[in-house]
Amino acid sequence: MKVRLDHCVVHVSDWARSNEFYARVLGAEVIPRGQGFAYRFGARQLNLHGPGLSPEPLARVPVAPGGSDLCFVWDGPVSGAAAHLSACGVPVELGPVARAGAQGDGLSVYFRDPDGSLLEFISYEQAYEQEGA
Repeated sequence: MKVRLDHCVVHVSDWARSNEFYARVLGAEVIPRGQGFAYRFGARQLNLHGPGLSPEPLARVPVAPGGSDLCFVWDGPVSGAAAHLSACGVPVELGPVARAGAQGDGLSVYFRDPDGSLLEFISYEQAYEQEGA
């Protein structure tokens, strides 16, 4: 059997604010979905729960806005991810720090979306670079 991740779901509290953030900071393609939206990243997608929606079925304990923790691959050195976040006015909460991801060892920076969900850019390009080098 072979499976792969297609999409996951996050909850947002303000469509316009989240759409702007995910498009500007993460390069998401914002896809209208009925009364809500989804964010597409190539072949992967974030479906959204948010204001005005009553999706079914729901998780037994739905994730509240700000309760998600997601990692995105940054193509290029992690220093580029940190510089991009700075240019977007998004503070880095932690990093760069060594982390293990789906593709092996990498370096990550952590930041938050407008609702407070923890987001991570991981770069595999500098997996062996020492912090502060």
